[in-house]
Amino acid sequence: MTRNELEHIIRAAGAILNETSIIIVGSQAILGLADADGLPSEVTLSIEADIVPLNDPDERKADLIDGTIGEGSPFHETFHVYAQGVNRDTSRLPHGWKSRLIAWATEGTKGVTGWLLDPYDLVVAKYLANRPKDLDFCRALGRSGLLDRETLLERMGAANCTDEERTLLLHKIQRDFHKT
Repeated sequence: MTRNELEHIIRAAGAILNETSIIIVGSQAILGLADADGLPSEVTLSIEADIVPLNDPDERKADLIDGTIGEGSPFHETFHVYAQGVNRDTSRLPHGWKSRLIAWATEGTKGVTGWLLDPYDLVVAKYLANRPKDLDFCRALGRSGLLDRETLLERMGAANCTDEERTLLLHKIQRDFHKT
């Protein structure tokens, strides 16, 4: 996914929900990095943006996103990217993640702010998801040198996980992220 495609999804989601703010919790939140042009291609492979609508206790807004710009929709068929409406519990995020969201409002989002996960919170969530594609994502970011291992280790300390998961997370971070 490109930054322009993410802007389009944010703009469309805002229009569908009649809201000026949404949260992006999936891998494509990484596109909000200031130096996104230097991202490894492996981290921009996804054609899906995970969107958490604000104030959606019954998840009707998430369903609306899925039905209008989700997988298999005319939007997806036309633009070859799509959004998935999700809830806040979809990703296992470190404590305090909301306070670290990054506001991303560009000319291309047309007045809708996409609140993007902080890259360190995103990587911790991806490690905890532990799917092959998530581990590939983390390894690629680790090789890129764009994120600092020490900050990532600190963020891992705020992760809501078992001691066993924390040990595995520590091993993966030390393997994938070189000390800077």
